[in-house]
Amino acid sequence: MSLGKPLPHDSAPLHVTGQARYLDDVPLPAGTLHLAFGLSTVAHGTITALDLSAVRAAPGVVAVLSADDLPEMPDCSPSVHDEPLLAVGRVHYVGQPVFLVVATSHLAARKAARLGKVSYAELPALLTVEDALAANSRFEQGPIVWARGDAAAAIAGAAHVVEGEFPVGGQEHFYLEGQIAAAIPQEDGVHILSSTQHPSEIQHKVAHALHLPMAAVRVETRRMGGGFGGKESQGNALAIACAVAARRLGRPCKMRYDRDDDMVITGKRHDLKIRYRAGFDDVGRVTGIEFTHLFRCGWSQDLSLPVADRAMLHADNCYWLPAIRIESHRLRTHTQSATAYRGFGGPQGMIGIERVMDHVAFALGRDPLEVRRANFYRDADAAGGASPSGPPEDISGQMKGVQTTPYLMPVEDFIGQALVAELEKSSNYQARKAEIADWNRTNPILKRGIALTPVKFGISFTLTWLNQAGALVHVYQDGSIHLNHGGTEMGQGLNQKVAQVVAAVFGVETGAVKITATDTSKVPNTSATAASSGSDLNGMAAQVAAETIRGRMAAFLADRHQATAAEVQFQAGRVQVAGADYSFAELAQAAYQARISLSSTGYYATPKITWDRVKGEGRPFFYFAYGAAVTEVVIDRLTGENRILRADLLHDTGNPLNPALDIGQIEGAYVQGAGWLTTEELVWDGKGRLATHAPSTYKIPACSDRPRIFNVALWNRPNREEAVGRSKAVGEPPFMLGISAFYALSDAVAACGDGTIYPDLRAPATAEAVLAAVRRVERDV
Repeated sequence: MSLGKPLPHDSAPLHVTGQARYLDDVPLPAGTLHLAFGLSTVAHGTITALDLSAVRAAPGVVAVLSADDLPEMPDCSPSVHDEPLLAVGRVHYVGQPVFLVVATSHLAARKAARLGKVSYAELPALLTVEDALAANSRFEQGPIVWARGDAAAAIAGAAHVVEGEFPVGGQEHFYLEGQIAAAIPQEDGVHILSSTQHPSEIQHKVAHALHLPMAAVRVETRRMGGGFGGKESQGNALAIACAVAARRLGRPCKMRYDRDDDMVITGKRHDLKIRYRAGFDDVGRVTGIEFTHLFRCGWSQDLSLPVADRAMLHADNCYWLPAIRIESHRLRTHTQSATAYRGFGGPQGMIGIERVMDHVAFALGRDPLEVRRANFYRDADAAGGASPSGPPEDISGQMKGVQTTPYLMPVEDFIGQALVAELEKSSNYQARKAEIADWNRTNPILKRGIALTPVKFGISFTLTWLNQAGALVHVYQDGSIHLNHGGTEMGQGLNQKVAQVVAAVFGVETGAVKITATDTSKVPNTSATAASSGSDLNGMAAQVAAETIRGRMAAFLADRHQATAAEVQFQAGRVQVAGADYSFAELAQAAYQARISLSSTGYYATPKITWDRVKGEGRPFFYFAYGAAVTEVVIDRLTGENRILRADLLHDTGNPLNPALDIGQIEGAYVQGAGWLTTEELVWDGKGRLATHAPSTYKIPACSDRPRIFNVALWNRPNREEAVGRSKAVGEPPFMLGISAFYALSDAVAACGDGTIYPDLRAPATAEAVLAAVRRVERDV
């Protein structure tokens, strides 16, 4: 049985030997042209003059296009058609494409793009959420408000209250392979090669730009060198530009951003400010809470609305909150358009409630873990009775014994109590916490901290119709198997997992399954490989296709041996029935000669999803994935420098499809999540220019930043829902395990004071932010 085996990534040998072919490695036809954008140098202004004569005269330049050269401006937006390919009359952020250069080489195009002379009448630029709020610059009429109960009254009647404002930074995707696309004209349309998480969206946008039916646009993606959400919509501009130039000039065209251009042009994780007020009792149980989210969305809408929605959906994390009000502002600014990023708003919502739990614990002088535990939802396996964090019947009148989220989804699969208890024991949390307290009493300069934080992350697209997938499976007469599905491979091992699913259906080794590039001409109308749904959706679709073929083969063999199809067994590369024994290849040959179809499509739509975004009510998720992390850190109170010393992670993957790949995903997600909250700081100057636009100024975690002791374990329990193999998604949920690193730093900072001043640590907790927090708690010491 191949399902559940810790097999290596299907491309691992190619990755480590440098033979894995990425788009920039693909040989393109002779005469391929190369593109580059000329970029805006002001954050907001009207274009008063555009002199491109020097660009046109530059060596190697074949064509130069501005808004005046395009009779109809193509749109690049994934949502409301507000992203023109090139600026039309006005620019809205530093780095917005203003003109397009087509040249004989990448270097020639890039050099020529620097020669454009653009004059602007500068306009006031809204750069911060405060600027946008004051100007009422937003993407919806007003704030979105979801509420349950009377939070204000509950806070007013509470024994204790905390409140605060918490800025949380954004994050650059920093995929190793930058944005890239190519377009090859065909006699009946165009063939697009794109490093994208969403081939069907590229297909749709290119078809719209060229006035072609989608069937005339073929989009192919073999693999990406990382995506993290940054290639869900941000690749649209490159593919459209290549397609427009290829159609205009009749030659293949290719476009690749250099790293600086990539960071300046493309969107980031949404940064925001979180304002909160919470009332709680003497044990730390939250009785009423109010959140205000101020999201900086950038110049265009992109995916900001669903990102901000998901932040609201994860504002409870693992906690029963009987009275809650969440107010979300989606603010338009003159900065890069913020976009999808691993977790898709979930991390922003989750860190807010974890801040509250941390603040409550500090105010009461209690262990933050005990406060968190006091607020947990009831474990699904608990045998009735009242939860320690809520009554047996919630205020909205749900069924007794079932607690609901603030958006009224029953929490039927909660395992936080048991999972956290196991991690608390395996990580030796209590003894280490006591040892750290002893250390801090005797070490005046280096202070250590520890934190345990949980994760509850909903799995499904919140836009309901995206929860579908297709697959195509062929069995050839020699027994080899061809697999194609709508998901995209970006290093996460999706292709290997889906191949294992198909191999398990046929009872063959995974090596018998040939995995091919994602291709819109094979599987149409695909959803993005996002929302942690790649394996869930595509694995189930591929399973359906494979089961259809297996059913035909079984029926054929059963008829030959006067048996029933249910008696036919596929295992270990053999097929047995009624005492007969065939190799899988022999059966495939026989079925082919008997004119049995050995090809099938498969389709899957996620069940049980019902969601009313306007009311903020329903079941937006098929299930929840859970996890918890313990992180130990050390800080230097004189400089703010800090290190992660140890991390212990316990994560819920259901029955894992491939535990080796899952552990790799969990490790990488934790480091990326910790990076978001520690070293990765995005800085814009007063003119809206991104100062951190290169590896020299933007610090992602390096190998040396990983925890010195790094323990990862899987919570091996089957998914209660009928997901593929009873597994659970693993792409995004473990990202939020990195939140524990941030609160461990807060714990270390608190050790620098006398316990009277809350550290109020800001995110990201760079050395400067840690030092500022240390200075705050030292004021009265």
